[in-house]
Amino acid sequence: MSCAIGLRILSLIMGVFLVFMALDKISWLTDAEFLTSRLYEWLETARPPNRWYLETIAIPGVQVFARLVMLGELATGAALVCGFRVRLAGGVALFMVLNFHFASDVLFQYSYLTNGYGPPVLGGLLALAIGGTRLPLSLSK
Repeated sequence: MSCAIGLRILSLIMGVFLVFMALDKISWLTDAEFLTSRLYEWLETARPPNRWYLETIAIPGVQVFARLVMLGELATGAALVCGFRVRLAGGVALFMVLNFHFASDVLFQYSYLTNGYGPPVLGGLLALAIGGTRLPLSLSK
């Protein structure tokens, strides 16, 4: 039971984090310019796999992805706060974070290991994706 309580607390914390990350991107619903400029910045120093991803997937789809990122963070964050489908929400959020970190080419750098948006977020979301079932005070059990 104490493990479930700990995961529920983690779910609340990660959910609040994702909701506020989404609110910070609210302008992306109508304007993808910030994300576009960020992707082009990353492209300048990207290694070949990241360059391929940016040129083939991220930049051509930036208008869609800008909205999906904001809405995805908001939806997964709200689901984690409410305790609704925690495993699914944790898995989707983990995928989104990994996608963003891969695109920015930070995932395989030493400095990533000390980044507060790196291992702590990935570890928390992975724990929820694996063990986030039947948590106390959740909408879905």
